[in-house]
Amino acid sequence: MSEIKFGTDGWRAILNEDFTYKNTDKVINGIASYIYKYSSFNKKIIVGYDPRNQADNFAFYIAEKLSSFGFDVEASDKIVATPVLAYAALNKNAYAIMITASHNPPEYLGIKFIPPYGGPAEDSMVKEIIDNLETQFKGKTKKEFKKVSFENEYITHIKSLINFDILKKVQINYDGHHGAAAHLFKKLLDENNIKNDCQNIERDINFGGHMPDPKEKYLPELKEKCIKTGLIGLSNDGDGDRFGVFNEKGEFISANDIIALLIKHLKSKGINGILAKTVGASSSLNLYAKQNDIEVIETPVGFKWLGSAMRNNDVLIAGEESGGLSIKGHIPEKDGIIANLLIIEMLAMSGKKLYELQEDLYKSLGRKFINDRIDLKLNSKEEQQEIIDKFKTFNKIGEYEIINKNTMDGLKLTLNNDNWILIRKSGTEPLLRIYFETNTEEKLNELKLLVKNLC
Repeated sequence: MSEIKFGTDGWRAILNEDFTYKNTDKVINGIASYIYKYSSFNKKIIVGYDPRNQADNFAFYIAEKLSSFGFDVEASDKIVATPVLAYAALNKNAYAIMITASHNPPEYLGIKFIPPYGGPAEDSMVKEIIDNLETQFKGKTKKEFKKVSFENEYITHIKSLINFDILKKVQINYDGHHGAAAHLFKKLLDENNIKNDCQNIERDINFGGHMPDPKEKYLPELKEKCIKTGLIGLSNDGDGDRFGVFNEKGEFISANDIIALLIKHLKSKGINGILAKTVGASSSLNLYAKQNDIEVIETPVGFKWLGSAMRNNDVLIAGEESGGLSIKGHIPEKDGIIANLLIIEMLAMSGKKLYELQEDLYKSLGRKFINDRIDLKLNSKEEQQEIIDKFKTFNKIGEYEIINKNTMDGLKLTLNNDNWILIRKSGTEPLLRIYFETNTEEKLNELKLLVKNLC
């Protein structure tokens, strides 16, 4: 049997190689054992799936298996976005299982386990599930699962957070990436008279030949459309929990800038609280928070840490550099749908273009913050720690002095002039993820070259 590896947000593997029914049985036995230990048969289990190849087949197989154990199970009657299922878990006080590989390549499939608080499972929960992979769960009286829709309760909820009446002031472009959020987002736009030009809405198990990741390089058509029309462009990933944004000039906007702008927007609505950000998110957020007397909680990379911060603190907004955020009053899980709606609401309420809001932000900060990430493939996992340990011994990177070393998540080296480098391990493969922040493209390219040579 191939090894089942859980990453920062569930188990993902190549379909028909590692992601098989045999391995799925083991994961579901582990999940069933965990749920029974803490809730017996007293909590419902809900199951959803994204547009990937065979995701629906696996979802219904899992729903049938769990109901045969005696659990009360509901399965989505159609493709559903992860944040929609996460809200249903919270609203129903139920456990959720989402069949998705998020923004991974089309040949992957995976399983996310969502506890009743509606956010990513904590490490302790995942460990117990892994410990039970070889356990054969023995249930009780067999039940039949039901097929239901989880969309209406989610729509009702977000209408309590977003002023849909004002959104019709804005016109947008949207690329659904053939993902799980596409139809729902298009429905919300049309039913609320928001003018839109949407593309790539229909299901495609190959996601149009692109990675289902809302990054600039995977959205060339949306970029051109924004340049041509002078409108913003919004997008989501394969399961709808991440977002991507182009401004009216066709410039791709980092999630860091969007999070900062939304802090101001939420405060303009009279909502206050703490900023929760990952150690990989921009220092611009720390500076902006300081300027506005907002407390900051910094966590390791991964929304499970931000979700925990949301559950335990009065968080206004929680955000990460990779295009994930959530807000006060919403689920402790990243949600690309509500991120897009907040951006539209911000433009409608401010009466400004997105690029104008960016200019205001940079003026307030006194500089631009430029971010990037490279993934360094290695021959073995042992090399990951060896390289991190090597960088721990450095006092300089080229001509840049190291003024602080943070080991919260891998190794973050703060350099002079507010530049920094973060080196952290991938949890599932032998590679290092290396993040950079500088104030010019020249410095960014220089640091990339220096780090590559030192590795």
